[in-house]
Amino acid sequence: MKYTLSVLVENQPGVLSKVVGLFSRRGYNLDSVAVGATKDSAMSCITIVGEGDDYILEQVEKQLNKVIPVVKVRSLSPGAVQAELMLVKVACNTQSLGGINEICKLMGAQVADVSNGTVTLRFAGERDKCDALCGLLRPYGIREIARTGVAALDRG
Repeated sequence: MKYTLSVLVENQPGVLSKVVGLFSRRGYNLDSVAVGATKDSAMSCITIVGEGDDYILEQVEKQLNKVIPVVKVRSLSPGAVQAELMLVKVACNTQSLGGINEICKLMGAQVADVSNGTVTLRFAGERDKCDALCGLLRPYGIREIARTGVAALDRG
């Protein structure tokens, strides 16, 4: 089962290393880690997506609460609002530009840059939608992909 944790931490050097080190020492693999500012400049929020059963999730939460700069750990519900940002550079010529534009309209992606022989698209959405966009663009020739980690908030 996939889980998403929201970890509120003090904004100090080395905090991310401590948090991620906790996972690596225990042999837990992470699917995504994203760090961002909060409304309080002294705090940051780390969003972690991983996979494990209820026992692993409970152990991870307990261990995170022992890390000194960690202020609060919350397990987000499966229905939480989640999104990641993706930039995709695709090979493009005059014949393929129309097809790529249709895919952009269909998926809600935006053209971020057009250059000689490539087009760069910007897309924000759930992980499976990012994967679907990549699948649709693969026949055109994906040159590069850059994806952020998942950002998530509970509903309500």
